[in-house]
Amino acid sequence: MMTRRKWLLFTLLVVGVSQGVTADLEEINDSPEGETSFHSPNTEEEEVPTGARMVVEQTHFPREEVSQDSEGGGEGSSEEPSLLDVTGTEDLPTEPVDAEEKQKALQRVVGGTADGEPCFFPYLFLGKEFTVCTTEGRGDGRLWCSTTYDYDRDKKWGFCETEDQAKQRRQAQEAEDLYQTAIKIINGTSKTSQKKEGYSILMKAAEMGHTKAMEKVAYAMLFGDYMTQNTHQARELFEKLLIEGSPKAQTGLGFLHAVGLGVNSSQAKALVYYTFGALGGNLIAHMILGYRYWGGIGVPQSCESALTHYRLVANHVASDISLTGGSVVQRIRLLDEVENPGVASGMLEEDLIQYYQFLAEKGDVQAQVGLGQLHLHGGRGVEQNHERAFEYFNQAANAGNTHAMAFLGKMYSEGSDSLPQNNETAMQYFKKAADLGNPVGQSGLGMAYLYGRGVPVNYDMALKYFQKAAEQGWVDGQLQLGTMYYNGIGVKRDYKQALKYFNLASQAGHILAFYNLAQMHATGTGVMRSCHTAVELFKNVCERGHWSERMMTAYSHYKEGEADLAVVQYLLLAEQGYEVAQSNVAFILDQGEAKLFSENETFPRALLHWNRAAAQGYTVARIKLGDYHFYGYGTDVDYETAVIHYRLASEQQHNAQAMFNLGYMHEKGLGIKQDIHLAKRFYDMAAEASPDAQVPVFLALCKLGLVYSLQYLQEMNAQELMSQIDLDQLLGPEWDLYLMTIIALLLGTVIAYRQRQHQGVPRPAAPQRPQGEQREPEQ
Repeated sequence: MMTRRKWLLFTLLVVGVSQGVTADLEEINDSPEGETSFHSPNTEEEEVPTGARMVVEQTHFPREEVSQDSEGGGEGSSEEPSLLDVTGTEDLPTEPVDAEEKQKALQRVVGGTADGEPCFFPYLFLGKEFTVCTTEGRGDGRLWCSTTYDYDRDKKWGFCETEDQAKQRRQAQEAEDLYQTAIKIINGTSKTSQKKEGYSILMKAAEMGHTKAMEKVAYAMLFGDYMTQNTHQARELFEKLLIEGSPKAQTGLGFLHAVGLGVNSSQAKALVYYTFGALGGNLIAHMILGYRYWGGIGVPQSCESALTHYRLVANHVASDISLTGGSVVQRIRLLDEVENPGVASGMLEEDLIQYYQFLAEKGDVQAQVGLGQLHLHGGRGVEQNHERAFEYFNQAANAGNTHAMAFLGKMYSEGSDSLPQNNETAMQYFKKAADLGNPVGQSGLGMAYLYGRGVPVNYDMALKYFQKAAEQGWVDGQLQLGTMYYNGIGVKRDYKQALKYFNLASQAGHILAFYNLAQMHATGTGVMRSCHTAVELFKNVCERGHWSERMMTAYSHYKEGEADLAVVQYLLLAEQGYEVAQSNVAFILDQGEAKLFSENETFPRALLHWNRAAAQGYTVARIKLGDYHFYGYGTDVDYETAVIHYRLASEQQHNAQAMFNLGYMHEKGLGIKQDIHLAKRFYDMAAEASPDAQVPVFLALCKLGLVYSLQYLQEMNAQELMSQIDLDQLLGPEWDLYLMTIIALLLGTVIAYRQRQHQGVPRPAAPQRPQGEQREPEQ
């Protein structure tokens, strides 16, 4: 009977996941707790227990206020029991616990003076009680136990393991020691050589069967992180780990099958692996499933299922946001760098950083504050470094800069490895900055009074300082005001005011503002419930997780000429739904720089990722889709589909390139009815939409005018004459290109002639000095 019950529970669980994990299940898994499961070369991470509860610091929405209402709008009710309360009263099977206790009580010894007898727990040895087998008293490290309570009196004992078991245990302990050593080296340095040494030690632990080491090595081989990239070995390691039920391995295999890396692409297998990875608590798997259900990729499109997965990941991301904020991640489009080389990518050049450091050393306060913020948050090519940040802020604060004082207060309030947490010191800096009218300091004082950090809790004072900070446009003040109005802390609960301040904070890009707005739209609190809006907001929050640091790693590899390493990392981010990663994957494949895939696969894969990026609103990707169908890259030539994509880009994003292309297709009658008047209209619209389009539009209109003149003559009595003239036969099939070239040369000649005329105009002679004002020659 028990076997049937377990099978029924398992069947219900799988069916629930395959349908997108219902909103009720999401209440159970509402907030994971623990470390994320995504492989990072710099951090040690564990899987997330799916049933754990997480509290989002400072902006926590109590469950009774935002309980999930999947039926529609309406505010959350504190009296409605959650699914956790209901399921907590069920009778769960207790046999595994009883069996474990029974096994412990009846564990029989091997050898010794009581071979075959059961261990007796607890037992007394050298005046100390033991409740488990021990190695104390032995030099060979083998586990033993007593079969009576008083070993010292009875001397009845035996081994708890065979020699083979003891050898395996010692090997496992050795592997664990190697693993801990490797992790300490990897996390304790930023030098590439030392990290490579750490991964070489990690490889030894993996060869000894250490699960966590195998997971890290597998991902390191997949991405080429401080190890030689080898997708085949990575797949083999994932398959070995699969036997042990590793969620990381399940997610890794899902990724390989999704993108067809080292295996035949299979979206069905990918979905299965992703689903079981998510069941094991892997946040990356949850995020991928959220994107797939949102976009209908390999599964039926389901907003509610996407909301479930994204919400779970967003809870985790929001809980990691501190007062100082998270690290900044640059999202750089490779295509934009190529097409607009003069536009800054957001990365700071080394020379510029050194220049700012030089100014800071010379006492430039603005440079000190700027460098302090760069090192506090990281980003723009600068690594996060709290020690350096503290030094720069301290120098600027000593010079009287209120921003620096406030940021020092933030650092002391949060604490870090390099700076012990100290509420009293934080309060001093916050108060000094606030008294001088600094909004950052005012917000910091508000936080201190709101949570009682160094001062007694005082909601009136907190509200006062948050209002002062918000009036000056400081995002933290706006966010905390929204939180107070939402929860009714120190003020009457007002969801409209909460919504107002959360919207203001979201305009500055604050992650927690997006998270709080998502919660309100997901539950219909203060607004009409909107699953679509909630998913987009939660997706934004999820993409701020620390796994997005992989974006900059991929960019660095690409700039170093390692396109294969870059494309694999961009591919995983693309699976997670990052639009920038999708367009970067498509660009690298379009340029033919990645060697991981065969030539006949390159354009179809690029087309797939351009399509996904276009679906998320990237205009250039939409135009690329039109180009691919126009020229037949990765698909058959299809002018009608090309027209559809160009029209979407033209109507939705008013793109000049799309308008020009539509004009050309109207002119030629490609995939659409030939119409010279509509062609001219689209050319004119392109010229109005972008100044860069004016020259090509001028040339196209000149050619169009000639074509129109010829058509006009044909419609008149000169039909016989014109019928004898075949321009394609006379001038060749590309006569229109020749004509445009001639027009361009004529235009260039006119411009050059006018410039020469302008230069040839004699300038008026300078007035001569009177004779008496001429300078005397120097002696």
